[in-house]
Amino acid sequence: MSGFMTEDFLLYNETARRLYHEYSENLPIIDYHCHVSPKEIYEDKKFENITELWLGGDHYKWRLMRSDGISEDYITGDKPAKEKFLKFAALLPKAIGNPMYHWCHFELKRYFGYEGVLNADTAEEVWALTEKKLSECGMSVRDIIEKSNVAFIGTTDDPIDTLEYHQKIKAEGKLKAVVAPSFRPDKALNLNMDGYTDYIKALEKASGIEISSIATLKAALGNRIEFFNSCGCKASDHGLNFPVYEVMTEAELDAVLSKALGGEKVSDKELAAVQTELILFCAAEYKKYGWAMQLHYNCMRNPNTKMFRKLGPDTGFDVIGPHNGSVALARLLDAMYLKDELPRTILYSLDSGDNSFIDTLLGAFQQEGYPGTLQHGSAWWFNDTMNGMREQMKSLASLGLLGNFVGMLTDSRSFLSYTRHEYFRRILCGMIGEWVEKGEYPDDISTLGKIVSDISYNNAKRFFGLEEII
Repeated sequence: MSGFMTEDFLLYNETARRLYHEYSENLPIIDYHCHVSPKEIYEDKKFENITELWLGGDHYKWRLMRSDGISEDYITGDKPAKEKFLKFAALLPKAIGNPMYHWCHFELKRYFGYEGVLNADTAEEVWALTEKKLSECGMSVRDIIEKSNVAFIGTTDDPIDTLEYHQKIKAEGKLKAVVAPSFRPDKALNLNMDGYTDYIKALEKASGIEISSIATLKAALGNRIEFFNSCGCKASDHGLNFPVYEVMTEAELDAVLSKALGGEKVSDKELAAVQTELILFCAAEYKKYGWAMQLHYNCMRNPNTKMFRKLGPDTGFDVIGPHNGSVALARLLDAMYLKDELPRTILYSLDSGDNSFIDTLLGAFQQEGYPGTLQHGSAWWFNDTMNGMREQMKSLASLGLLGNFVGMLTDSRSFLSYTRHEYFRRILCGMIGEWVEKGEYPDDISTLGKIVSDISYNNAKRFFGLEEII
């Protein structure tokens, strides 16, 4: 029997161990999509306790606590920090088979040197250890980034953001890692969002362009894309409930936008038409600036009305959405490809049932002269489990070219989540090691090492155009 989470964790044969320890383990991290705060990076935030780090905004942990019947007072409420931690520690042993169990122990091991197992009996010991470590030098945000060997961080930023902290970080020049904004225009595209008119006013102020038509809305977004590019942006990100494709004339689109700006709700068809037009416009701009475009889809938002009213959005109640939008997604890509306006693109579906569709869709729109213009994004959100990562990579390997894959991202708000890259790399090496040991691929360590190194680091460096900055 193997020990718990040893240095050869998930590396079940010699090939896997060699690939991980010799070719993947020590490579820098490119975290090209996350939700950490650039303000906290610039200010080099220090954390008071493990609760602030772990439970301050981690929806994964909140969901586990709710599943254990724990009062919301200990989750998003105002109970003391230590009591919240003790509640979480007590439930953690029940999370057998959940990646959270591994993530928590990786974080305790890598950042706090804790080699034990967290449970109700050890919670006081772990609280004291982490409190002591966090009070010492070497555990600020920048320390964590440096210790994690992070080379690039792609944050998630709204078109109206000033990007002042990105600019300050760059001007200061002290952080080894590059911190770049990513353009997330969801609010501009969501005409039925509460407060849409107020948001458009803020976009007008940020861009200096009065918005009264689809043309002027495009101009405002184009202005902000140009600004983001001047601040080092390398990628965009669109969060779609599901892909849409609907075509209307410019006059019809103007009428729809006018309704929305007047505070009226628009129909699903009208919303889809405006979103189609704006996504196609943005894609052409991304192609012009050499950005990568990320499309995240098939998420059902806020199904629990009572808790949405109590806590608002993004509090851990979203779920995997219905299998939807495949035809529309293909039509979107086709419209871009017809005009030579399809940028380098990463597709993520929250429904793992879309894996095969995505992997065959990639092959329909790959472009000459560039390996892997279209990518199947790493197993995302509810799918970034051991099985989810394996399923995503096996599907990509079966129907495309795994060797061109751009690898892992944290998609996290926590600065301790960089250990998820380690988790991914171990799973990757373990899976490839199994294929080799079974005789399904030659024991060619130089070729295998290059594949693993590329997926762990090199492919993302190339795909996001980072060769000259990291």
